[in-house]
Amino acid sequence: MTPMFVDAAFDSGNIEVIGIEGRTARLTIRRDSESEFFQWFHFRVAAKAGEEIVLKITGLNASAYPGGWPDYDACVSEDRDYWARAASTFDKDEDNGTLTIRYLPASDVCWFAYFAPFSTERHHDLIAETAACEGVDYFRLGTTLDGQPIDCLEMGEGETQVWLYARQHPGETQAEWWMEGALDCLTDPADPVARTLRKACRIHVVPNCNPDGSRRGHLRTNAVGANLNREWAEPTAERAPEVLAIRNRMDATGVDFAMDVHADEAIPAVFIAGFDGIPSWTEAQGAGYNRYQRILDRRTPDFQTKLGYPKARAGSANLAMSTNQVAQRFGAVAMTLEMPYKDLADFPEPEQGWSPERCRLLGRECMAALVEWLEGRDS
Repeated sequence: MTPMFVDAAFDSGNIEVIGIEGRTARLTIRRDSESEFFQWFHFRVAAKAGEEIVLKITGLNASAYPGGWPDYDACVSEDRDYWARAASTFDKDEDNGTLTIRYLPASDVCWFAYFAPFSTERHHDLIAETAACEGVDYFRLGTTLDGQPIDCLEMGEGETQVWLYARQHPGETQAEWWMEGALDCLTDPADPVARTLRKACRIHVVPNCNPDGSRRGHLRTNAVGANLNREWAEPTAERAPEVLAIRNRMDATGVDFAMDVHADEAIPAVFIAGFDGIPSWTEAQGAGYNRYQRILDRRTPDFQTKLGYPKARAGSANLAMSTNQVAQRFGAVAMTLEMPYKDLADFPEPEQGWSPERCRLLGRECMAALVEWLEGRDS
């Protein structure tokens, strides 16, 4: 029988091989460095085309979000460009929780991932292409613990300070696909949405807040196991230089509107979460958040308001989380945008599920919704 090989020694790769018998592999996911978090996987399979392969990822009851595995189909690609879904089933009683992926390859090499990867090289391409656009200023906000740059792109001539930032949790690659769509819109000189926003706003964009975790194949943390979205109250250069650098730049510019872009493992929907419970919450802030949510809900069927996170009680907000900290610190209308790993429950697409293409389209819709939001605020 032709042998099968499983490899993950590459950018954002994460899997460990327990054993391979014929066309079946038993696998496990490596934990984030200095952390208990694990859920992100990304690996390559070499096996002769034309015969089904079976991949069993075990031990998932101990993963960060076990509720993410039921009704989830793994992402698969044979050209690393187009990502489809491979039929997958989850059995909580097999080997402490096992996701079984079955796939019939059309070529001898294929790639599997928790969601379509957004590589370090693609990130650098995005930075280079955007920084070369007319009217865009590049800022290196700082350096990560692994020595990587913390990249920020700024554009626009207006007074309203808009911050867009993504991938505090590196395994949430949906967020940088969203960034690609938003930046395509914002840098298009003919796009009326871009022209309006760049006239009204100064826009600050951090496409990847956690390049170390991204390259290491982490789900949720940086090089030393820090969950960056729990470091915003008192970030330090030793533990979370990424947050410290971004927050320092925010202090220099101010913030009027902020969107922190994420993904959720379990909830099969796109939704936003706000800053309920911050000590300085005002009716005006809350009304601004609710109005943006209504605009986005009207603009795209990929967004909804029925599913989401529970609201915090008055005065109980966790100020170590960025949306709460930014709303409290600057009086901004701030929000966390969440996209799914699963397909949308109320608007499924069987071939790809939630995909990079839909992330990019949502990025543009969020920018168009911001135009409407600004017009309503000014009126």
